[in-house]
Amino acid sequence: MKTKAGEQAEKPLRWWELSLLGIAGTIGTGFFLGSSIAIDMAGPSVLFAFALAAVGTYFVYEALAKMTMADPQKGSFRSYAKNAYGRWAGFSSGWVYWLSEMLIMGSQMTALSIFTRFWFPNVPLWIFACVYAALGILVILVGTKSFDRVENLLAVLKVAAIVMFIVIAILALVGVFGQGGETVAFPRTYDSWLPNGLTGLLPAFIFGFYGFAGIEIMGLIAIRLKNMKEAPKSGKVMLTVLAIIYILSVGLALLMVAWNNFNTEQSPFVTALRAYNIPYVNHFFNAVFIIAGFSTMVASLFAVIRILVTLAEDNDAPPLFSKRVGKKKNIALPAIGLTAAGMLVSIVLAIMIPGRLYEYVTTAAGIMLLYNWIFILGSYGRLLDLTTKDKVKQFLGFAFVLLAVVGTVFHQTSRPGFYISLAFIVIVAIVTLIMRHFWKKNENDHPPEDSSLFTKLE
Repeated sequence: MKTKAGEQAEKPLRWWELSLLGIAGTIGTGFFLGSSIAIDMAGPSVLFAFALAAVGTYFVYEALAKMTMADPQKGSFRSYAKNAYGRWAGFSSGWVYWLSEMLIMGSQMTALSIFTRFWFPNVPLWIFACVYAALGILVILVGTKSFDRVENLLAVLKVAAIVMFIVIAILALVGVFGQGGETVAFPRTYDSWLPNGLTGLLPAFIFGFYGFAGIEIMGLIAIRLKNMKEAPKSGKVMLTVLAIIYILSVGLALLMVAWNNFNTEQSPFVTALRAYNIPYVNHFFNAVFIIAGFSTMVASLFAVIRILVTLAEDNDAPPLFSKRVGKKKNIALPAIGLTAAGMLVSIVLAIMIPGRLYEYVTTAAGIMLLYNWIFILGSYGRLLDLTTKDKVKQFLGFAFVLLAVVGTVFHQTSRPGFYISLAFIVIVAIVTLIMRHFWKKNENDHPPEDSSLFTKLE
């Protein structure tokens, strides 16, 4: 594979390595802290939210993987949106993704600060956020040739930590060790499963999807597979593993502590372990959560910088952001600078809007990611010939994604995030409309004649 100046040849991947990279970019604060918020909203029915989100996520990833098999593209979902609907789609998809990942990094910094305050309760969140932001930028600037190896190691560590919690929880529940835990009855009725009704389950759905956010990063990396036909298998294995350990761990936590006793500012796993007075274990897990969250934040940093550079290379962002510096021309300093400025804005917001900031930002980021998932499903139907089974999966994928978006308006915690995401999308839409005028004036940008979401291009 030929590379442009400033790009280094990347090692081909086997399917299981892609699965590990997907896990590394997925398990993070969205699950370790977001699950507490979902439990607070839905109670025990949060397990249904995670199960349905896993199925819906796989439908989206399978669509992306099959498009990658048919036509590997460096820009992944952004390139497929552009091919299916025209330049406006690639432009808006890329910028919405960049903004959503910036919001995700804001929520990750907030969550990391919350975890750290477990040990230092009197230190303001924004101070920790500044420290983690600086460390993340430093990692990007220093770089590493063994990034894949480090991320794979972290993926194994994250899975091992959750499995360890599952084992400890089972031992505590059967009385092997730990003391002081409350007796929680297994839910057997509609009211015990859905204590807040469907209006509690629906807003929790977005946090279920957020726990699986990371398939876009897999899509960007999938072009490195040795055998492109194994792309769907990578996602299926990754999502199956995540679904099993997510549901088991959250389910056990709900058996250790009553659902209404969880704290939205603390991981449910730390709350559960603390209730059983198991010495030192909660400190160990809190440290694991910080390492896991920081690794996903760094992965998000790499993703947004790569997207910004590719946008600039396609003239969908100022050319300045495609420039690289350094001896090997491998540091995209302008793109890193803009990303750092975005992180600074997130920290300022943390100072101005304390309290529910994490919930608001997480909801907004999740919805904006789902905007791109809708484009993935739509592009899939327009670029490839689908079987009846594929069309059913595509329809269900649309249904699950839209249900998650609509569900956010049913809860006061997630509703502001819905409005925040809507404001960002409206801004991107207005900019896209303005840019289309210049595209049509300065170049022959001809979008596909049929711009229907569901109709296949001929």
